[in-house]
Amino acid sequence: MLVLVDQDGVLADFESGFHAAWAARHPEAPRIPVSERRTFRVVDDYPPEWRDRVRAVCSAKGFFRSLAPIPGALQALRAMLAEGIDVRICTAPLDAYEHCVLEKYQWIEDHLGHEFTRRVVMTKDKTLVHGDWLVDDNPIIVGSRTPAWRHAIYDAPYNRGATQATRMTWADWRQVLANG
Repeated sequence: MLVLVDQDGVLADFESGFHAAWAARHPEAPRIPVSERRTFRVVDDYPPEWRDRVRAVCSAKGFFRSLAPIPGALQALRAMLAEGIDVRICTAPLDAYEHCVLEKYQWIEDHLGHEFTRRVVMTKDKTLVHGDWLVDDNPIIVGSRTPAWRHAIYDAPYNRGATQATRMTWADWRQVLANG
């Protein structure tokens, strides 16, 4: 079995990292807690006058590398490998990729080791990547092809309205992949 796992919001805690950086950089700004988020992209939940500043926080040097792992994520990836599942990290860079691409690799090396950097697929179009499963917090994956994988939505408040795919957390990954 080949399982593709998204990085931000699935392995790396994008939400907590964003909120900490946002509060530090813009203490006067509105704060939208993750429990109140309604869209996949954090920038889309903020008023238009704040969106450039949201983008600047996410594309700042050090942002991606500083994200904390989501509890249970690293252990689950290691367990998948130990159980013979081929795991690849399938992640999309930001359009403002200057720091993002390098820092995503650095994050993987920092938290999973250098060998895991060979398991990275970085693409803006995940439908082009072959696999049996894609675990992603984005509820709608579109691209140039019909995906070869089944979509497991990694559960988050902003994607709970989606009903078209299987839901998953790190607590139930074995059941989802086995019964999907």
